[in-house]
Amino acid sequence: MNTEQELKDVVKEKYARIAEQGKVENAASCCGATTPSNKVYNIMMDDYTDTEGYVEDADLGLGCGLPTQFAQIQKGDVVIDLGSGAGNDCFVARHETGAEGKVIGIDFTPAMIKKARTNAEKLGFHNVEFREGDIDDMPVNDNTADVIVSNCVLNLVPNKPKVINEIFRVLKPGGHFSISDIVLIGDLPEALQKDAEMYAGCVAGAIQKADYLGAIETAGFNNITIQKEKTIVIPDDILGKYLSAEEIQNFNNGGTGIYSVTVFAQKPGGEPKVAEVKDEACCEPGSGCC
Repeated sequence: MNTEQELKDVVKEKYARIAEQGKVENAASCCGATTPSNKVYNIMMDDYTDTEGYVEDADLGLGCGLPTQFAQIQKGDVVIDLGSGAGNDCFVARHETGAEGKVIGIDFTPAMIKKARTNAEKLGFHNVEFREGDIDDMPVNDNTADVIVSNCVLNLVPNKPKVINEIFRVLKPGGHFSISDIVLIGDLPEALQKDAEMYAGCVAGAIQKADYLGAIETAGFNNITIQKEKTIVIPDDILGKYLSAEEIQNFNNGGTGIYSVTVFAQKPGGEPKVAEVKDEACCEPGSGCC
């Protein structure tokens, strides 16, 4: 599992299986890709049930944040969701952009695209479409989107700077993104780094927080802001698949941090449709907001 294509194949195969299951199965088994007792997917999820536009049938419980909550979507916007799954964030975004806007979901798993399209047809949402493709080579023209959202997907892509450059290309001048994803501070044990299940479960593929934010800046974005941050704790029964008791203790006490961060950034140019996000508007550290 060394090449980019091999990593993509691992993710595609596992998420194809997930697409055939519902949220209850996935939540009971941390996504349902293997046996029920020890998986890493759903330990990160946030609760959408009070979110306007939420569609339960489209929620597979695979995210690590609520990016649409922070995305400042306006009526008439064109919104793109990267790694759209069964359509959950697309349908929330559609509530915000309204019938006069447009939402495009991109996913590279055919089973997910099929499930999302079925959900959209049931709902009668004619301004929500789903395109099969890689998010590091989006099937979208330049300067298309007002807003891009994504929920716990970039960490699954081997070449993250390439995805970020694609986001820059596809956004209109003045457009912005709000993306929830997993980042690290410190190094994971080697056994976790090399495991396919941990990669597909959004942990082993995460990069250092500083590198993640640096890649966004290098791509040309400005007004880069962490809108929310929360600590992800991997239960010991999951870690026990990979580490000895002593290694688990060392990992838990070793200073390595796994975090879900929701990051906002704008593409320069044009007339930004949202006000600049100020750092001082963020909640106090430790409050769970910032």
